[in-house]
Amino acid sequence: MKHTLITTLILITGFAVPVYGLEGKIDGETIDALQYALDTVWVILAAILVFFMQAGFAMVESGFTRAKSAVNIMMKNMMDLSIGTISFWAIGFAIMFGDGNGLFGYSGFFVDATKAASYSSLSWSSVPVMAGFIFQAVFAATAATIVSGAVAERIKFSSYMAISALITIIIYPVSGHWGWGGGWLSELGFTDFAGSTIVHSVGGFAALAAAIILGPRKDKFDREGRLKPIPGHNIPLATLGVLILWMGWYGFNPGSTMAADASAIGHIAVTTTLSAAAASLTAFFTTLTRFKRADVGMTLNGALAGLVGITAGCANTTPLGALIIGVLCGILVVFSVIFFDKLKIDDPVGAISVHGVCGAAGTLLLGLFHSESGVLYAEGGWSFFGVQALGVVSIGLWAFISSFVFISIVKVISSIRVSDKEEAMGLDYSEHGASAYPDFSVSSFGSGYD
Repeated sequence: MKHTLITTLILITGFAVPVYGLEGKIDGETIDALQYALDTVWVILAAILVFFMQAGFAMVESGFTRAKSAVNIMMKNMMDLSIGTISFWAIGFAIMFGDGNGLFGYSGFFVDATKAASYSSLSWSSVPVMAGFIFQAVFAATAATIVSGAVAERIKFSSYMAISALITIIIYPVSGHWGWGGGWLSELGFTDFAGSTIVHSVGGFAALAAAIILGPRKDKFDREGRLKPIPGHNIPLATLGVLILWMGWYGFNPGSTMAADASAIGHIAVTTTLSAAAASLTAFFTTLTRFKRADVGMTLNGALAGLVGITAGCANTTPLGALIIGVLCGILVVFSVIFFDKLKIDDPVGAISVHGVCGAAGTLLLGLFHSESGVLYAEGGWSFFGVQALGVVSIGLWAFISSFVFISIVKVISSIRVSDKEEAMGLDYSEHGASAYPDFSVSSFGSGYD
């Protein structure tokens, strides 16, 4: 086994000779070839884990919604990945990481290895441009797929595909450039290590805009406006999805080192785990206290809220700080879901609360718990907190306003909501002519298939 490992590393190193631009260098300094190879392998492995999160999202969204639209949800998640990868390769990556100005990049479109010099904002990482692109592309797909659950069971499939493309072409890349691509927020010192705000809040606030424009599902509220809960059809499936997402987060957060830094990866894995576990527990106890029962959906979303909340500060908080962030996000997500229900904003899976609200909260809490710059640790910490708040507000406004405008345009061009009959029938048959469960009659959920 030992000899096999050594042979493998030698072979990897042989193929890892830096060829283009920044590849094999960090800020212009050439690194050891073996380190270059290990960095690259680690980033690809992390990208695979984040890629697998798409399966988690599909399971969560399907489990939390009704059986008659399960195929539609699977299709939306497939299209998020397929459309998102091509859109981000052609345009989004250049806007996000390409050399440009403080607002957006404008170099390096249609990514290939010869364009490495166009992405100076990535000079802190040694990995090949193509490896860096793959890792960032699955992040872009994540931002887009967050919207899927919030608009479930009522959006036209064609309109959804247009919205998904817009997110990966312009909405997410612009906010990413501000914070990660050498934009104006990064110049101010805004810190969001793996994307609580840059990825998750962008998806969450885009989802909020879409949910407002679409309106609630027809049977979500009665004639007096009172909430009528619509149970998900498969909680075991949703639970499996959450566990897949939790596993994928070990690529999302530790992978954002974009380097095989053993100490940093270990620390980030611990903070990620503690926050998720604490948030799951506090969501559980919050529902038990408030509703006199342990709500499984809220508990599952609690775990996701803790993962989203710690994503900004996973590299820069202590384990205790991560635990506290998780505790707070687990409580916050419960009351956020209740709040949006009271506003009659229908979000079948809680995506707005989990990703939008808890993503923003996690980035703000980093302003308190950053182990070097936070209010609780450093003199002048309020200045850092102010920058964090500025980043949360500006990115949140950009994501919400731009999404609202773009989705409104899509609505004018082509109505984005299915008919009442199609909604009652279920989107599986009306949009795809299929059923997730053909051996069972799901017509009882709606008006039938004819």
